[in-house]
Amino acid sequence: MILYSLKCSHDHVFDEWFSNISDYDVRKTAGDLVCPECGDKDVAKAMMAPRVGKSQPEPAPRCMPGGCGGCQFAGHE
Repeated sequence: MILYSLKCSHDHVFDEWFSNISDYDVRKTAGDLVCPECGDKDVAKAMMAPRVGKSQPEPAPRCMPGGCGGCQFAGHE
């Protein structure tokens, strides 16, 4: 499933789920996309910002078996 943000010719923005990438084109061509606010069928994909997750810090390297001898985790694996 793909969630697209759509916009009608009256600048109403709404979200719509599609089963795959080509489903938008099929439904657009068939006239099946309708603005829920005003009923306009002149609907297009709205500009969307990519959803980028927060970067995760890299995990600390594991100590060698028996510990590295220089950290608080010495002796832990």
